[in-house]
Amino acid sequence: MAIDEEVFTIRELSEYLRVHPTTIYRLLRQGRLPGFRVGSNWRFNRSAIEQWQSAQASATETPGMRGRRRST
Repeated sequence: MAIDEEVFTIRELSEYLRVHPTTIYRLLRQGRLPGFRVGSNWRFNRSAIEQWQSAQASATETPGMRGRRRST
């Protein structure tokens, strides 16, 4: 199987992202994580997760006042 066709389970994705499985379920409920169901189980395409990670990183790197102190 090619690396971009790799599919993760909840447990594998939690290890890959280094987050608790509960966090993954919460993101799924909120519609913020790309995944699909196989019966009652969730699955995640590695390529979709990598795209999601890139989008998350881009969203946090936007310029702004975050981390800057106002001069008084």
